[in-house]
Amino acid sequence: MSSATSVDPSSITVTDESAVKRAVRAAMLGNAMEWFDFGVFAYLAATLGRVFFPGASTSAQLIFTFGTFAAAFLVRPLGGMFFGPLGDRIGRKKVLATTMIMMSLSTFGMGLIPSYTVIGVFAPVLLIALRMLQGFSTGGEYGGATTFIAEYAPDKRRGYFGSFLEFGTLIGYIAAAGLVTIIQLSVTQDSLDSWAWRIPFLIGGPLGMVGLYLRLRLEETPAFQAMEATKAAAPESDGEPATARLRDTVRGQWRPMLLCIGLVLVFNVTDYMLLSYMPTYLSSTLGYDEVHSLVVIIVVMVLMMFGLTRLGSLSDRVGRKPLLLGSCAGFVVLSLPAFLLVKQGSLVAVFLGLAILGALLMVLLAVMPSTLPALFPTGVRYGALAIGFNVSVSLFGGTTPLVTESLQSYFDSDLVAPYYLMLAGVIGFVSVWLIRESANKPLPGSAPAVATEQEKHELVSAGR
Repeated sequence: MSSATSVDPSSITVTDESAVKRAVRAAMLGNAMEWFDFGVFAYLAATLGRVFFPGASTSAQLIFTFGTFAAAFLVRPLGGMFFGPLGDRIGRKKVLATTMIMMSLSTFGMGLIPSYTVIGVFAPVLLIALRMLQGFSTGGEYGGATTFIAEYAPDKRRGYFGSFLEFGTLIGYIAAAGLVTIIQLSVTQDSLDSWAWRIPFLIGGPLGMVGLYLRLRLEETPAFQAMEATKAAAPESDGEPATARLRDTVRGQWRPMLLCIGLVLVFNVTDYMLLSYMPTYLSSTLGYDEVHSLVVIIVVMVLMMFGLTRLGSLSDRVGRKPLLLGSCAGFVVLSLPAFLLVKQGSLVAVFLGLAILGALLMVLLAVMPSTLPALFPTGVRYGALAIGFNVSVSLFGGTTPLVTESLQSYFDSDLVAPYYLMLAGVIGFVSVWLIRESANKPLPGSAPAVATEQEKHELVSAGR
């Protein structure tokens, strides 16, 4: 029998649903912007290879392009180390506005780079530099966005509201894939290589400004405001150097950060494999038509969107761990059969194989945004999550297309990808097994958050 503990009614946050929805929209749009940028780059990989690395073979062009894609992830941990602790110190809103500006400007700048035939080696150098700037800014994006939504949402609906963040991911990917497909169908390859490839990147700038406007209209999260009020009532010295704060965060949170790295590994390897690399795998490795490959991926992503919020709500009822464990186990057992289906070549077989992988990934997309912020206390949540998330993404997630393409070339095998997914599934399963269930519980270091006054009274009466 558990003993009841008293709850101070004044500490309980009664959330404003309209404010929660505004926060979700702003975070979701920013996430959509991030993945629109990354999706455009991945879906134009073959074209960018011809534009920026014209002297290389087709295989080498892809490897160079995916190497450039991966370059952004090399600096993401640095962005996480910079923006994460900064968000814990000056607020989530200011940092998320800054990252949005940097993301949109770097994307817009890519659309202005002259080709290799015009300025030679400086073209890929500029491309890599802007990709790294984009990577640095996104180092503070996902950790901040998940923290923002988690701290606004009521405890019993955190899974539901958190799932909208990845709804934004799919919107970004679908918009990128759809736009690239329309352009490929509308112009010749010569026109695509000459000027049309720039269009999606140039559109990214104005989209970012819309996201910035929405974010600037938001207030700080209730959890951060409560933490700041506590500091004001009992002021502490805030003169600790940034490096010391970073060191203290890592020392104090090393165990949950390791678990975060394991969770993000399976989350991002599977995400980048299916949503970023798969169109190139279908067209360049298996020989499918580029446009048909993108269309099949778009259909799978649209279907995934319909299940996200339902799975988020389900995690609020049955818990995060059962769903995550099932997804990781599914990748271990079903990745190879799914890829063997894709290799059959018929449209039905390709769709079924991708649908299996999409269904498993959909669970991760729906549940991770509410799981990851719950690993850390409020005072260091943004910083610890940003560091752990981006270290994992840098080492394992963003390198997935490059590593897969390179290993396939080395081993001369088109089944490297499913084995890579299976390994990620094993690591993810162990990581999920070791975390604590967080559904329907307050975030660590935060007071309970409820949706209504009635729920507040019930919580106080129950003595929890």
